[in-house]
Amino acid sequence: MGSALTTIGLPVALGIIMLGLGLSLTIGDFARVLKQPKAVLTALVCQLLILPAICFGLVLLFQLPPVLAVGMMMLAASPGGTTANLYSHLFRGDIALNISLTAVNSVIAVITLPMITNFAIMYFQPFDDQLGLQWAKALEVFAIVLLPVALGMLIRRFWPKFADGMDRPVRIASVVILIVVIAGAVASNWNLLVDNFAGLALITILFCLISLAVGYVVPRLLKVGRRQAIAASFEIGIHNATLAIVIAQTVLGSVELSLPAAVYGVLMFFIAFGFGFLIREREPSAEALRLS
Repeated sequence: MGSALTTIGLPVALGIIMLGLGLSLTIGDFARVLKQPKAVLTALVCQLLILPAICFGLVLLFQLPPVLAVGMMMLAASPGGTTANLYSHLFRGDIALNISLTAVNSVIAVITLPMITNFAIMYFQPFDDQLGLQWAKALEVFAIVLLPVALGMLIRRFWPKFADGMDRPVRIASVVILIVVIAGAVASNWNLLVDNFAGLALITILFCLISLAVGYVVPRLLKVGRRQAIAASFEIGIHNATLAIVIAQTVLGSVELSLPAAVYGVLMFFIAFGFGFLIREREPSAEALRLS
């Protein structure tokens, strides 16, 4: 029961989440990237280069077992989750930038996620007989990530009223299905999760905090606006843990490989919420209002 819930339920849940993302996207969201090149480029460099490097350092520092080390690297390679948009909205980030970043990131991840995962598998060698994500499996990643997004975008393009009407139900459905599936997956792998939770809690908390901090501090140092930096922080700090879990369990067939993403997925919500209060855009001061 648990395995069926995971092998069928998790990809379906992720598919609905990605379809929901597609329903909220237009070609304009990709075009908008050109209007904020500095913010987008900074965020992408942090996400695609700095974070995997930091994660690699953390994995070596904590001396994780090979399978968990690869699981952490897969998590680092996952694009920002759609939850980032919600947090950005809550803490007054630039949501338009979030949507654009999620769109671009999801496309790039189809290439970078298999690359980083394969590097980690070659370096840590958790599976004796496996060379990592072969082309066929990389294509599965493409299908899992991009096809539902493309479908959602097509629906929005040709049936915008239907897309608007479906936006809220799809969001609610994706959350409900995700909770049910993750609860089922946790229940069926309870002992494995409990055995590894303590060993993974510290590294996942650290990784989440560093991701959020890098996403905020680096853009600010490069004179990117505060609201854009808040958006970048959540985009970089809130990884799509569900994607990492789905690829680990269904594409690579390893529950243990998905444990770092599972632990991170639980703790991330609380850490990001606390961090949001630290960096949120304050109400404009009286002086700023007078100057404007």
